[in-house]
Amino acid sequence: MKFDIKKLIESGLLRRIPSSKQKAGESIKASEDWIKESEQNLRNNSLKSCILTSYLAMFHCGRAILFLDGYREKSHFAVARYLEERYVKKKLLDEKWIKLLDHYREKRHQDQYNLSFVVTKKETEEALKIAKDFINEIKKLFEKIGGENG
Repeated sequence: MKFDIKKLIESGLLRRIPSSKQKAGESIKASEDWIKESEQNLRNNSLKSCILTSYLAMFHCGRAILFLDGYREKSHFAVARYLEERYVKKKLLDEKWIKLLDHYREKRHQDQYNLSFVVTKKETEEALKIAKDFINEIKKLFEKIGGENG
């Protein structure tokens, strides 16, 4: 099933809230904090934790755009679908960032629910790099659409 914003709202995965630059900025700040934690996890060789915190950095940065636009997600899935529908279709965000967000959302799911989840140091280093790049792209988008870089 293809999800657009209307379907996300109808299914309860997304809801309207007042637009908030403050919450958007707090979400960007949270993403930066998660990146620091991810770097610490990598230094400590806590590889699965590094994957998780890298994804959380991406998630929080992505949701900053929703806060700015006046939406709140009720599912991690909804963040990617919203960005895809609202910004990829308008060519304001490259589709590769949504694919990467979905990829690491799935990794997070595997980490939390699959008892045999294993990750390599190379994979965690790549996840951290991608998370940093994702945050930079979302910050650029944030500035384009009227936010202030948090």
